Amino acid sequence: MLLKDIADKIGAQLVGDGNIDIKAVANLKTAKENEISFLSDPKYKAVLSESNAGAVILKQADVEHAKGAALVLDDPYVGFAKVAQLLDSTPAVSEGVHPSAVVDETAVLGQNVALGPGVHVQKGAVIGNNVQLGANVVIGPNAKIGDNTKIYPNVSVYHDCQIGSDCLIQSGAVIGSDGFGYANQRGEWIKIPQTGRVIIGNRVEIGACTCIDRGAIDDTVIADNVIIDNLCQIAHNDKIGYGTAIAGQTTIAGSVTIGKYCIIGGTSIINGHIDICDGVTLTGNTVVMRTIEKPGVYSSSIPCVTNKEWRLNTSRYMHINDMYHRILALETKLKALTEQEEK
Repeated sequence: MLLKDIADKIGAQLVGDGNIDIKAVANLKTAKENEISFLSDPKYKAVLSESNAGAVILKQADVEHAKGAALVLDDPYVGFAKVAQLLDSTPAVSEGVHPSAVVDETAVLGQNVALGPGVHVQKGAVIGNNVQLGANVVIGPNAKIGDNTKIYPNVSVYHDCQIGSDCLIQSGAVIGSDGFGYANQRGEWIKIPQTGRVIIGNRVEIGACTCIDRGAIDDTVIADNVIIDNLCQIAHNDKIGYGTAIAGQTTIAGSVTIGKYCIIGGTSIINGHIDICDGVTLTGNTVVMRTIEKPGVYSSSIPCVTNKEWRLNTSRYMHINDMYHRILALETKLKALTEQEEK
């Protein structure tokens, strides 16, 4: 695209030659004359004056340091994301309808639906317009997929689940598998049928091999504009609020409600049957055992130390209870002495 056309589409102020033909996005250090990059972190400002990029997306204060053309925005990183979408060369998930695709006669397909090899659309399923289903995707009975949604190969969407419009689901994800519901009768596990659904809103992205369990009775609900990374576990009856982001390998136990605009760092663990309010950030590897009622940043992971320090700290940790009681006894004794002196 011509740089001036890119500027128009993302609402940026153009500085310099707008007739540069931009073919791709690139790193600021390695960008070439027909590529565009961005500067959002001040620590890379020194690289800007040396970059060979045909254009750079940046803030007004940094324009004077650019060698070539620039697109000026208040948030260059958001600008970069929008330009990357305009120049995206990712191939379609699927094109046309492959002869090996199986569509039940009761299923409903919208216009311009693409079905890859081995796709199976089962009884009563409804597929919206412009949906792309990759190889070996299974859409279960009575499931619904909204317009413009793309589902990569080997995804399974179980019966009765609903996925909104403009969603993106990466390979290997499982939507609507049974939640972990059992009763124990004298050592024997008795399965509780999981009769709820998974309801996913619009513009939701779900990473590879992530599992979202169906509700035990009520539904598991993912609101609009949620992004979930690879290898996450979302258990039955969870509710994830609008605009929340969940990074890789996070595990959320059942019946958790997470508010709007939360950020959940990778490998976090959230205990079941608790609430997390709007605007909470959990840094990576945080373990949440109780309800969080106030917005803010929460952490619980232990920073890496040398093995020698770790062994020493672990040894001391094993004596914490003994140390607690000794300190309590000393405090009690000190209080008694103080009271005696005052008398």
